[in-house]
Amino acid sequence: MDPRANDAPVSAEAPLEHSVVDAALYREGRRVPTPGTLEEIYRRLPDARGSTMAWIGLYRPAEAQLQAAADQFNLHELAVEDAIVAHQRPKLERYGDTLFVVLRAARYIDETEEVEFGEIHLFVGRDFVVTVRHAGVPDLAAVRLRLEGDPELMALGPESVLYAVLDAVVDGYAPVIAGLQHDVDEIETEVFSGDPRVSRRIYELSREVIEFQRATRPLLRITDDLAAGFEKYGTHEELRRRLRDVADHATTAAERVDGFRQMLQNILAVNATLVSQAQNEEMKLLAEAGHSQNNELKRISSWAAILFAPTLIGTVYGMNFDRMPELGWAFGYPFSLGLMALVCVSLYVVFKRRDWL
Repeated sequence: MDPRANDAPVSAEAPLEHSVVDAALYREGRRVPTPGTLEEIYRRLPDARGSTMAWIGLYRPAEAQLQAAADQFNLHELAVEDAIVAHQRPKLERYGDTLFVVLRAARYIDETEEVEFGEIHLFVGRDFVVTVRHAGVPDLAAVRLRLEGDPELMALGPESVLYAVLDAVVDGYAPVIAGLQHDVDEIETEVFSGDPRVSRRIYELSREVIEFQRATRPLLRITDDLAAGFEKYGTHEELRRRLRDVADHATTAAERVDGFRQMLQNILAVNATLVSQAQNEEMKLLAEAGHSQNNELKRISSWAAILFAPTLIGTVYGMNFDRMPELGWAFGYPFSLGLMALVCVSLYVVFKRRDWL
């Protein structure tokens, strides 16, 4: 439940509070002077319920505040509970003569390159509409102003408000799609430029696209359900045309979002391949460097061994002992030099055959 549910109970007789963004009565599509309480608004609705409509706009109401409206308009308790708890999936449900619609709006924030999602609940009855928002989007004040500027459309009843809100939500997807397209294009460039941070950005953008997909895909079911009830509930032809137009735009948005998800999956696969290739190239370079170092070590060791042999022989014959073989031999000196040369040449030939030199 909303943490504000523990606030003091709000009576329907109490003046409209800050959670009521706007509340108005409309007769034949035009706004008329509106009382200050929900109870008075309800009482002003004529018994005929044909030409007058109430539109109550709530923003993050407490449970008691929403329950006051529910009592006046006989809203189903399950729908009211969903509106209070929020965090619902987009859906359309019918409770008797009342439609309960949940929509997810979206807004692209250029500064942070992120998508902000909002949630709106609509109760649409025969002569009333109650809208409950839990975020700053969509701007229902602009929707109300646009409808009030078109009395002929507003005169078609509460379904005209449902259409206008649906249209505003779907139209709001266009800037988000454009922003996501720009992000995808940037990511493609970063992938092929070898930016090491691109994997994290792909992951974050994929999460936003999945969340956006959860907002757009159910709209197709909602518009289909509305179209299925055109004949049964006698929806005006003008509203039918407008709702079909919204359905077309929603289908386009859903297809674009599906395309983004597929593109990001492909980009992620390409990025993994490029990262793997880069790692293989690094391993190859390391192996080549190790091989080169090994060859250098072989050369150094070979020359060290060749130089060590004459050093050893010269050291032995340079010891200061009186009794040593070959000290009194006339060919002792040439013999030691020859022995040194023979050992060095032999080692050189051996190392050369083994490609150490």
